[in-house]
Amino acid sequence: MQEVIRGLFRGAKRGVLTSKKGRNFYKGNRTGSMGRHTKHGGYVIDLDKVRTFVVPDMTNCKLQPYVSRRAGKFKVDPPTPSLFSKAE
Repeated sequence: MQEVIRGLFRGAKRGVLTSKKGRNFYKGNRTGSMGRHTKHGGYVIDLDKVRTFVVPDMTNCKLQPYVSRRAGKFKVDPPTPSLFSKAE
């Protein structure tokens, strides 16, 4: 039981693990690598590692956009103090 309590205190001393902290751990930022570094300082992109998104053919789709592409622009007047007062 004493070892468990000692472990809790030991774990409580560690703060939030950020990419700036930790000497032997690289947290990263979840992007993944797209290639490899060369010994001459360059970078070679491996096309098998590059993320590709497959989009279906939408030519005969009956769905419409939320806003028509022909919708005109309209002007909105800036708010006045009377809009923020209590109207009863």
